[in-house]
Parts: sequence; C-alpha cells; structure tokens
Amino acid sequence: MPKVTFNNKNALFFPALKSAVEDYFKANNIRKTGNWKLYVKTAVLIPVAIALYMAVLFISMPVVLSVTLCALLGFVLASIGFNVMHDACHGSYSTNSRVNDALGLSLNALGGNAFIWKQKHNIIHHTYTNVDGLDDDIAKSPLMRQCSSQKWVPMHRIQHIYVILIYAISSFAWVFIMDFVKYLSRKVYTTPLQPMKLTDHMVFWGSKVLYIAFYIVLPILLLGWQAWAIGFAVMHMVMGFTLAIVFQLAHVVEETEFEAVGEDARLIENEWAIHQIKTTSNFAPGHKIISWLVGGLNYQVEHHLFPRISHVHYPALSKIVAAKCAEHNLTYNSIPTMQGAVVSHFRFMKALGAKP
Repeated sequence: MPKVTFNNKNALFFPALKSAVEDYFKANNIRKTGNWKLYVKTAVLIPVAIALYMAVLFISMPVVLSVTLCALLGFVLASIGFNVMHDACHGSYSTNSRVNDALGLSLNALGGNAFIWKQKHNIIHHTYTNVDGLDDDIAKSPLMRQCSSQKWVPMHRIQHIYVILIYAISSFAWVFIMDFVKYLSRKVYTTPLQPMKLTDHMVFWGSKVLYIAFYIVLPILLLGWQAWAIGFAVMHMVMGFTLAIVFQLAHVVEETEFEAVGEDARLIENEWAIHQIKTTSNFAPGHKIISWLVGGLNYQVEHHLFPRISHVHYPALSKIVAAKCAEHNLTYNSIPTMQGAVVSHFRFMKALGAKP
C-alpha cells in the first residue's frame, strides 16, 4: 500500500469550519445523528421493500406489472442503501452503536457486506478520495478510465456509451464477485483488509447464503427459473445503475479533481479537508425529492467533510460550508441540477475516452 499523507500542519480551513458547525449544533440544541426525518424514511422504505418482494412472489399478476415491481424493488433497495445503511455504517444514524451496527447489516440484506464496505468506504474512500492507486471506487481500469492518470486503451473511445451497462451490472458484480475477491485476497484494492473476527466470518458467509436463499432459491421454487431470471436481472440493473450514478455524480464529473500515487510515498500539499472540497461535488441541492431518495448524498461535499453527521443535517450545513469556502477562496463544487450533473459526468467520461 503506497503511503499518502496530507499537509495538515498549517490547516486553517477545517478548524474554522468545524468550529462553525459545532456552533450550529449547540445554538440549535440538536444532535448530530439522525432524527424523526430519518426514522420516517426507515419506517417507509423497509416495509415497502418487503411488500414489493412479497407481492412479486405471492400475488398473481401480469408479467409487465411483475417486472415493473421488480424494477421498483431495485430502486427502493438502493434508497435503503443511501438512507438507512449509509448513515448506520458511518455511525451517524443513532448515538447507540448497537442500533448503528444492526441497521448497518441492511447492507448484508441487499447482498453486500457491512464489514468490508466500512473499510472500503469509510476508511479508504473517505480518506483518499479520487486518489488513483488507493481509492477503490475509481479502480475500474482498464475497463473504465475515470481519471487522466489511468492507462488509456482504444475501447475507452466509447466508454461514455458502454459504462451505462457497467453501472447496470455493478451491484450484481459487487454481490457475487467483488466481495469475494476482497474477502479471499484480504485486500481492498491496494490496502490490506483489517483482520476479521470469527463473528465477521460467520456474518459474511451466513448473509451470503441467506441472500441466495431469499433472492434465488425461493423465487425459483415459487415462480420458475425463467421468471426469476428476468425479475432478478431487472432488480439488479435498476439497483446497480442507481447506486453507481449517484456516486459518479459526486466525484467523477468535470468539476472535481484527481490525484495519483505510485509505489513511492506521496505528500499531498493540501490539508485533508481542502482535498475533499476539490475532489467532491454536490448536485441538485435543494431538490427535496432527490434529497429524500438519495439520503442527502446530493450534498456530497458536506458528507465528505462530516461523515459522522447524519445526512438529515446536510442542507443546513451546506450554507455554512459554502460560506467558509468563500472566506478561504475555495471553489465550492455544486451543480444546480441532477440533469446538469449527469451531462457533466458523461461529457467527462467521453473526454477521458479520447486518446491522450
């Protein structure tokens, strides 16, 4: 694992920002964790997912309606990931660690693994955001070229077209391939995986078996393998694309910057918080429906600066962050609409596909 450090010796921006954020919570006498808004989301999304699953399996309906419900299930599962799992695995859902651990296992119910995800996302991605050579989220080369430091191959000329398919199958690859690659290799890209306790191993294998039982074996027994295959593929394509595009709009757009590291140690001259500002972008801020569905991850700048604060507070914090960025002459990346962010992403991927 290459050693990367940030120049935090004379940090001015983040201490000032943290102080302003602390003042906000004290002045309003509120906790940094989730509140009733997050609890309502949980109470809506999880029962809706269960109801959709049960309806597809046990209610006779036209094929078109069944496929539509499978697509909706995929979208709701992604939304559970954004809202419930994401806050819980960051420890920002509740002040009670047991509640966070329990709800963090909702990722295992989606087919993933909370233990591996916490290291991949919380530690590596949030520390080394957009650092080619460390950030596993942009480590898709040579299939995809997501920054200029990655090797170019001729097929990248059309990557802005075929990445749509890659995004669509990304959750399937995550559940059935990438988790096992990380588990068996004991590595997350170039970073060694933290030691797993016996219970971690049991949860890994137990949840994978349960996933196969509930999402593959039972549906095949009740519906037949052809109906299952269609519904399962549609569910994963919608879930995968939804999960992938939300991440891409936050980090892989024209507005964000990238760093690269090789085998040698590297000092990034910016303080860590400024690195987060430069490598992250918001999209569609203020759009309440999008914010509700994606768990506030359209406020990605605020999330990367304060990952242990629940997303329900990000709209308010965004005003503080924007003001502090202006004070310190930092560009606060924020794309006004989701459509604009999508255009920026695919335009960026097309540009990276051109031969250097």
